[in-house]
Amino acid sequence: MKILIADDDPQLIRAMRITLGAHGYDVVSASDGAETITVAAQSRPDVVLLDLGMPRLDGIEVIHALRGWTDAPIVVVSGRTGSADKVDALDAGADDYVTKPFQIDELLARLRALARRSAGSTGAPQVRFGEIEVDLAAKTVTRRGDPVHLTPTEWRMLEFLARNPGALVTRQELLKDLWGSAQVADTGYLRLYISQLRKKLEVDPARPRHLLTEQGMGYRLVVD
Repeated sequence: MKILIADDDPQLIRAMRITLGAHGYDVVSASDGAETITVAAQSRPDVVLLDLGMPRLDGIEVIHALRGWTDAPIVVVSGRTGSADKVDALDAGADDYVTKPFQIDELLARLRALARRSAGSTGAPQVRFGEIEVDLAAKTVTRRGDPVHLTPTEWRMLEFLARNPGALVTRQELLKDLWGSAQVADTGYLRLYISQLRKKLEVDPARPRHLLTEQGMGYRLVVD
């Protein structure tokens, strides 16, 4: 997998080159927004790790530019911790958001999740987590072989998450998928449906391991 690291911190780029290279990743880099777009066009990376606060073009502008021609996953790696920054990046087209400073194990796990997501987009119609198996082709859910009944809306929500395993799915994406518009007011409907799914699919709904809430952003299905 080829990874483009876009950051104006040369020490971070150097450290990431060494670490990611040791884990078998092919790494290219860019130190400002304009260079990021150029390097991405030339090298066609599988994943872009993008800082928001770069010279020449900021990260949001870079995301908009990249989304004009590539579907490669974009993971924002930024020191900005405000929920507004996260929402802006995700709405612009980023796939995930990691806050600096971060643990390298967490970043590697996110990259593995993106790799599974990319593979899943062309392959297996089944997603498994815990005791649950979701058959996307047959539109069925089973727990250790026994059927689990979901309402149509619960199924659509689970299906959307299952087609993007490991990736952050924003509230706006879910609202658009479920009700046809990201502008629909979320008056607690998403929390209600995720709560119902946890009751039906999690071993301990009060301490979910798979259907996780990313505070202020959305939800994530963890299949590990």
